Amino acid sequence: MTRMFGTDGVRGIANRDLTTELAMKLGAAGAYVIANEAHRPRILIGCDTRRSADMLCAALVAGICSVGGDVINVGEIPTPALAYLVRKYGADAAVMVSASHNSMEYNGIKWFDRNGYKLSDSIEDEIEAIIKEERQLTRPEGEDVGKLIFAKRASDDYAEYLRSACDVSLEGLSIVLDCANGASYRIAGKLFRSLGASVHCFADEPNGCNINEHCGSTHPERLAELVQELGADVGFAFDGDADRVIACDEFGNIVDGDKFMGVCAKHLKSEGKLASDTLVITVMSNIGLKKAMAESGITCAETAVGDRYVLERMLKDGYSLGGEQSGHIIFLDKNTTGDGMLSAVMLLNVLVKNKKTMSQLMSAILTYPQTLVNVLVDTKSQTLIMDDEDVKKAVADISNELADNGRVLLRKSGTEPLIRVMVEGNDQNRIESYAISIAKKIISKYGGRIK
Repeated sequence: MTRMFGTDGVRGIANRDLTTELAMKLGAAGAYVIANEAHRPRILIGCDTRRSADMLCAALVAGICSVGGDVINVGEIPTPALAYLVRKYGADAAVMVSASHNSMEYNGIKWFDRNGYKLSDSIEDEIEAIIKEERQLTRPEGEDVGKLIFAKRASDDYAEYLRSACDVSLEGLSIVLDCANGASYRIAGKLFRSLGASVHCFADEPNGCNINEHCGSTHPERLAELVQELGADVGFAFDGDADRVIACDEFGNIVDGDKFMGVCAKHLKSEGKLASDTLVITVMSNIGLKKAMAESGITCAETAVGDRYVLERMLKDGYSLGGEQSGHIIFLDKNTTGDGMLSAVMLLNVLVKNKKTMSQLMSAILTYPQTLVNVLVDTKSQTLIMDDEDVKKAVADISNELADNGRVLLRKSGTEPLIRVMVEGNDQNRIESYAISIAKKIISKYGGRIK
């Protein structure tokens, strides 16, 4: 049976896969499990800007209150804000309603524990078992029913925390911000202006349907254009819930999570603040990043794709910096999850202290060309494809041809019905051809299409 919780909570198309009935059950079961430790749990709830958020938040609140939990509603706010605020407010847990970088028809429900970490697999499994076994939970009455409270200062408290992470003045810097019509739209512009920068924001007028639509960290093209048009020094694009960031330099060159992390790792090492002189990356990270880190005396610890796996490795071995090429970057001495705005602040600290332009700063990390082809398939076929001998042979043959000058990575998405084909090498046309050939092999046997 398919596990309800994926690598980033419960996710699907709102009102079809992720219904109000399921959301209410997730609220009730989650609060019930947490109540084993806190008799009357206090749970934060927040959301991004997509239209289905009100519907799903209302169902979650009903579920939590029905088992005696109190809810503190912090409204539209970035996911990493919840990870911070659950600690600041001394709550027992937090739950975010967001589908991150996905298009507006999707939504998701993601839990954090009282320390701001995503729930462990064992707790998620316990919540899932309660729902699938249709266990009858205790329903309190009268004064024991939970209540809803609104936290009006939540965004201000989070913004104040972000400001505290900036130890330089941004006076004289011109910054372009792409808020993805998502959860950062109220905070981002005010934050960077308060730090002294001249700021131009766009994609900061959400209407419930335009979140991530041709904007945000998965579509940084317009950001790059605006940085050049406005003569700005740097640009940052957040995703729908602002837990990831992609940047660009003054010439409009895209700066992905690999370059972002690499520059920050080098700087932190120079200040003696990079724990064990180690950067935690995933298997998607570029060969160029690994080579640059080795030249700087920094070890790369590699994990599976997914910020939860990066975090697990960081916690296990005491590392302080890690993340993904997609822009999930974790500064563990600051927050417990990827935080797009915090990452931008940390990079600007490096930029100002080194007295360099963004392009000069990024020139220290030379990356190999990399191409990614997504194959949309039936969910049931994902595991079969990964185990298919013909597909494995196609991957092995191309890997042998690339030798030490590239690599092939095939993986199934944890949030969408996709097989991702990544090929890396020193010739863009060649690697694109290789990636398409593997995708066609998959489609010929299992159907589907290139997305």
